[in-house]
Amino acid sequence: MKKLLMVCVLLAPHTPAYAEDTNISGSVQTRCLITTDTNGVFGNPLPSKLSTLAADGGVAPVVRYDVTLADAYLAKITTPTTFSSSPTLTDSVTWTGSTAVSKTSDAGMSVYETAKVTYGSTTQFDLTIAGSTWFSSEAAAVYGVSKSFSGGNYTAIVLAECIAK
Repeated sequence: MKKLLMVCVLLAPHTPAYAEDTNISGSVQTRCLITTDTNGVFGNPLPSKLSTLAADGGVAPVVRYDVTLADAYLAKITTPTTFSSSPTLTDSVTWTGSTAVSKTSDAGMSVYETAKVTYGSTTQFDLTIAGSTWFSSEAAAVYGVSKSFSGGNYTAIVLAECIAK
């Protein structure tokens, strides 16, 4: 009897099993917008130095962060450690740089400057208040040991990032 039951089960029509994947999608729009407010310009106060300092004839680059959600983002700004384009250089270049809050839309944002964290060429700010903040970066490059930069165009990049917490 068991054998007959087993044969019946094996011969019975099978209904195939089907599965379907159903997508769930959505679009997330950032609530942190970064805009270049002022492009930087290198001054050349000495043959071996390029600098964005106003005292050296340069212009410091300024980026603006617009945040519509408080305490959700970190501003991470990295000053250059190399040229993105330049004439051929045969010696080392020593870089220095810093980033500071230059203007805010809310007086409470003044704490950003005192609470900033700097590591290497990167400065990080905790954006705890919704609104706009302008950050100014200074950068200087010194070529070799009192060696003159070759004539030509020099470009370096300040990297501004908005990191979700």
